[in-house]
Amino acid sequence: MEFDDEAGNAQLSNVTPILRCRKLRSLVWNDFSKEQREDGSLVAICNHCKKQMAGGSRSGTTHLKKHLGKCILYQRINRRKGEMGPIQPKWGDAEIGENADLDNSLLDQELVQQDLAHMIILHEYPFSIVNHVGFRAFVRDLQPQFRLMSSDALQENCSKVYEERRLVLCEELRKLCCRVNLTADVWSSGSNMGYLHLRCHFIDDDWRLHHKVINFWHIDSPHESGIAKLILEKLCEWSIDGRVFSTVLENSTTSDKVVDELLQLLRPKQALLLDGALFHVHSCSHILNLIVQDGLEMIAEVTNKVRYSVNFVRSSQARLEAFQAAIKAVGAPQKSLLIDDPSRWHTTYLMITTACEFQDAFISLAEGDSEFIHVPSLEDWENIKAINDLPGKSPTVNLCFNSICGIHLSLKTWSGGSHPLVSSMASKMLEQFEKYCGVTSIILAAASVLDPRYKMKSIEYFFRLIYTNGSEAELKIENVLQDFKSLYDAYAVKSGRASGGHGFSCKLVVGGDDDDDDDDDDGTGVGIDCGNNGMSKASSQNPMADLRFGLDQYLQETSSSQPINSSSVTEGLDDDFDILAWWKSNAPKYPILSEMARDILSIPVSIASPESGFRTKVLHHYHSSMDPVTLQGLICAQDWLRSEIDGIYVHAKLVPFFFHPIHSTNLFLCFFFQRHRYTG
Repeated sequence: MEFDDEAGNAQLSNVTPILRCRKLRSLVWNDFSKEQREDGSLVAICNHCKKQMAGGSRSGTTHLKKHLGKCILYQRINRRKGEMGPIQPKWGDAEIGENADLDNSLLDQELVQQDLAHMIILHEYPFSIVNHVGFRAFVRDLQPQFRLMSSDALQENCSKVYEERRLVLCEELRKLCCRVNLTADVWSSGSNMGYLHLRCHFIDDDWRLHHKVINFWHIDSPHESGIAKLILEKLCEWSIDGRVFSTVLENSTTSDKVVDELLQLLRPKQALLLDGALFHVHSCSHILNLIVQDGLEMIAEVTNKVRYSVNFVRSSQARLEAFQAAIKAVGAPQKSLLIDDPSRWHTTYLMITTACEFQDAFISLAEGDSEFIHVPSLEDWENIKAINDLPGKSPTVNLCFNSICGIHLSLKTWSGGSHPLVSSMASKMLEQFEKYCGVTSIILAAASVLDPRYKMKSIEYFFRLIYTNGSEAELKIENVLQDFKSLYDAYAVKSGRASGGHGFSCKLVVGGDDDDDDDDDDGTGVGIDCGNNGMSKASSQNPMADLRFGLDQYLQETSSSQPINSSSVTEGLDDDFDILAWWKSNAPKYPILSEMARDILSIPVSIASPESGFRTKVLHHYHSSMDPVTLQGLICAQDWLRSEIDGIYVHAKLVPFFFHPIHSTNLFLCFFFQRHRYTG
């Protein structure tokens, strides 16, 4: 316990020196004086900074040693003597001088060297940092006892970090009793060299979702025909070549060829489910990027006007001051304009949504500045009017189906609308959408069925809206059911269990009381109680919210024989529902379905995020000069260390990296089409 020293050295007048009846044996008393207060209590006063601390015999000396570890005057005096003294804080996770164990006066050189290697890997510092004058001076002043190693020794330590964790991950994958999913994309360097970036996704035995970079290997050309063989080679090194469920590749010109070659290499192992029918999953982020690029092309003239307007205001201090005056005059919000990076389309949306808040200010500025000639017209502003209140959460694989169907339905509706620009733009985007969302929609539908809140209900609801022809809609629904049942049967065969037959199908459709051979259940079906807390309120501000409202209402109408309370319908489903936690609890009850859930729910239906702009990933010039073995070690080790430090065991309800693009596309669609939704 330390006493507050608000009065500084003035408090020393309240204490008097005491006669020492016995010798103080601890060396710490060389730097403290024991004094007695007027009330008879004992205090220890630091000889250097005069701080007062508890000095009674029952208080011990540990707190005094800790104080010396952070006493600046003590440190300075001992540095002048060329030594740091016998008491030093131990480097570790605790904050130096606060919670560190100072009883150990020896510096752990090996631990600090390991921490340095972690720092180099995590923050991409060059190995040569140990030769930098400033860094060496910093380390010397911080801890003179630490001996900096050479850059070669540091590189060796970093390689050791990679190798140790590679062995741990290899053992984890070896023991894994489920299948894994892969994502593969190609990076480039400044010298036009290509690198295969291979990531593995799986759900562990504790139902935690992992995504691990397992390889980052040099290829002679980004269009090299041997990519499939290289992927198989790396899978064999990790002993997972016989346990791959699906692969998500970039939607490049060579992706289909790579998948076909990889399938030919994997089929002889007879480990692919349904002979690889679901093996290739298109990256939704790239599909949606194509859609959005088509949309941006249609409104390029208007977007350029907004970009010009923002740049015009920012071009000089005088114009900026004139614009600020216009803002005050029209009562626009006091905030900064944003300029976009045209190669990163999410920044374009941010630019436009922000600019639209200053519509009146731009018009006012144009009236007083004859040089401002490309200001958007009122019609332009109406066409790009933004909405401000949109859901902020990103959908996950079990919810991704709903979002994709929402986009599909919205595009179909708007393509048949009366607004010429909206109709032509939506039609072009719809063409791209329907071109790529084939096999991927099967995966997303299966994930939706495995969500115990939905089962087949979301498929029924959306397909009956998308396909206005009743027989076509029912055929699509039946196809999804049969595809799911075929997948279920494949799992049942591999697990040595009998298929559930017709009863299983009925339970998926209506949640009936038929039993299946998956377990001896209680007749409640897959959709047993999931909880109804944390429900979201429906909104009529955008079509996505309207669709969510409609789905909530449909679920209540078809799941209960009780009259529907309209007020309860507006609240919807539990947004915080943890699907992995649900399957973890119910896996013993549904062994086959849980195997399916464990494989399907770990599929990342997207590779890139909109923040990346969907541009080719380019290595830093420092990494480009490394040999392939060292580079792979750094890239992989960085990914693994970040998972350890951040505790990233991602549950299915929180996967922003992979699924944020869908939310951004929802934002764009609602943003542009909001004023024209559902108009014939």
